[in-house]
Amino acid sequence: MADTPIALVTGATAGLGRAVAVALATSGMHVLVHGRDAKRAAAVVDSITSSGGTAQAVLADLASLDQVRSLADRVTADHGSIALLVNNAGIGAGRPPYRRRQLSADGHELRLAVNYLAPALLARRLIPALKNRPPARIVNVGSVGQAPVDFADLRMDAGYTGAQAYYRSKFALAAFTFDLAEELEGSGITVNCVHPASLMNTHMVRESMIPPMSTVSAGVKAVLNLATGPDGTATGRYFDGVTRARAHEGTYDPATRSRLRTVTAELLAPYLGFSPADPR
Repeated sequence: MADTPIALVTGATAGLGRAVAVALATSGMHVLVHGRDAKRAAAVVDSITSSGGTAQAVLADLASLDQVRSLADRVTADHGSIALLVNNAGIGAGRPPYRRRQLSADGHELRLAVNYLAPALLARRLIPALKNRPPARIVNVGSVGQAPVDFADLRMDAGYTGAQAYYRSKFALAAFTFDLAEELEGSGITVNCVHPASLMNTHMVRESMIPPMSTVSAGVKAVLNLATGPDGTATGRYFDGVTRARAHEGTYDPATRSRLRTVTAELLAPYLGFSPADPR
């Protein structure tokens, strides 16, 4: 067990996350199955262990940045090192017409909080543990649906729609991926982002009232391509499925990324204890 590589998969109690967790366990990794519900997480762990793999449940509500910090700190304290972080958990656009804005426990727009701030904080707090198991990888599960962030209205007090909130959060996640990859160049940690598949047969898609177009297994293949496959040895890339692609052009803009970096640093500072611009 001491030499078994450890993977943390967020949102691993259903859909793509569950399938990715099972696949990683089958490949020989010890999987930390993240979720909010203890029974659902335990069911995934039982499924993995009954098939000969190893796993354990780790619980946290990613809508609370304090719980995200606690999750990262528990993982680091319990294991010391991890080989893989798959930031999979997310909230979709919701059931149309979705116009009721929701805020996180910390007062942030909910989709920005769960789909962007949580994985950004988790990645940053787990950098020491990832550095302890090189070569290590971070895979951010994004979306082809991306729209520039309005820095003057991060909470989306005006003109809110669930779809626009979702697109903005995934834009931010892609831009963060490229920024963090540059920052960690040469550290032994690669950071990549993937749109796993279009409209997979998951609860998130079914809730949007749009008929699924692809299977969860297609999404698993795309995630594993970066999590354990050869394409994950490079860093700072965006994939559409298993094909290297371009994210929204705005995610590559230096001024946009600089502004996002500054805003993110301000929002995450209470949970980091240091400036992300000067990581420790």
